[in-house]
Amino acid sequence: MAIRIVRLGTPRAADEGLRIGTVRRPPRGVPKAEFATRDFYDVWYPVLSPTAELVTLALHAADDKEWRAFVRKFKTEMAAPDASRTLDLLAALSHQTNMSVGCYCEHEARCHRSVLRELLTERGAAVV
Repeated sequence: MAIRIVRLGTPRAADEGLRIGTVRRPPRGVPKAEFATRDFYDVWYPVLSPTAELVTLALHAADDKEWRAFVRKFKTEMAAPDASRTLDLLAALSHQTNMSVGCYCEHEARCHRSVLRELLTERGAAVV
C-alpha cells in the first residue's frame, strides 16, 4: 500500500488506487463526467493546492531562489489546520490502501507535488 505522486492526465498505474487532484482549478475543456476516465482525477481536493497567488509565484520562479521562496510559502500554507490534518490522514491511509495525488505540471521538481511528496514522507507516509 502506498501513495503515488503523479502528473494528472497521464495513464494510471495498475495499482494506483484513487487519484486525488490537488489542483486549484479543474482541467479546462474537459467535462466533469470525464475527469476520471481521461486520467485526470477521481476526487478534486484543492485544499492541498497552493493559493492562486502562490501558483503565480511558482509559475514565474526564474531561479532556485525564487523557487525556494515558493516552497517556503507553500509549506506555511500546508501547516494550516485543514491542510495539515489532511496530510496526516493521507499518510495514515497510505499504509492501508493505494492512492495517488497529483497536479498538471510536467516536471515534478518544479511543481507543488514535490513539496507534497516531502511533507507526506515527513509524516511517515508510504510513498512510491
